[in-house]
Amino acid sequence: MPKNHEIDYRILGDEMQCVEIELDPTETTVAEAGAMMMMEEDIRMETIFGDGSQQQSGLLGKFLSAGKRLITGESLFMTAYTNYGTMKRRVTFAAPYPGKIIPINLEQHGGKIICQKDSFLCAAKGVAIGIEFQRKLGTGLFGGEGFIMQKLEGDGLSFVHACGYIMEKTLIPGETLRIDTGCIVAFQQTVQYDIEFVGGIKNTIFGGEGIFFATLSGPGKVWIQSLPISRLAERILRFATTNRREEGSLLGGIGNLLDGDNR
Repeated sequence: MPKNHEIDYRILGDEMQCVEIELDPTETTVAEAGAMMMMEEDIRMETIFGDGSQQQSGLLGKFLSAGKRLITGESLFMTAYTNYGTMKRRVTFAAPYPGKIIPINLEQHGGKIICQKDSFLCAAKGVAIGIEFQRKLGTGLFGGEGFIMQKLEGDGLSFVHACGYIMEKTLIPGETLRIDTGCIVAFQQTVQYDIEFVGGIKNTIFGGEGIFFATLSGPGKVWIQSLPISRLAERILRFATTNRREEGSLLGGIGNLLDGDNR
């Protein structure tokens, strides 16, 4: 018998997506604090320590769960949304940046998925959100996602969000995929995660791809994003802090003139 609440859902939108979750009476879903977009009457929200899963029952379990979330860079608190009415009600959660929301049924993936630290959006009550330590020191130091990743455990629905276009690939035993470290969204627990040195002085200094690749070896499924949020933030910051007059081109000067910047 499933231990998690069974919830229905639909994903809305194309590039700025949200997920609408339908709750039967007494059903509960949990989400990151601040992820809620709207909710219907009879749904009540409650701030909780940790994730509210059975694995984290009791006062000590709640503090341990909250502490693990703090290590992964998340808030100490999560929010639970419960339908206290007699009819089905809906609550909607929005992704924090452009991209896609990925529904993952943990029961279909061996009860566990490993994902990047800030990818979790919401889940059925009972899903445990914990931490996954990378066993190899090199992977932890240079793997892009750090020594600590997030793990989702249980047999219910979870929703993670990613930036850009999402690709799903199923690796056969022995098959290895080399990926930019920031492009990994999630992978099954059967997938082996490691890093590989790019190699070559020119590649390292001028390649623009960093010093290391992430290597994912099958068997198992992986989810990959085309645009890491760190890369997007870097480009926005560069554009916001660069004066185009300093680009040394006639086009840059015309752009400033059209923008009203004629200093």
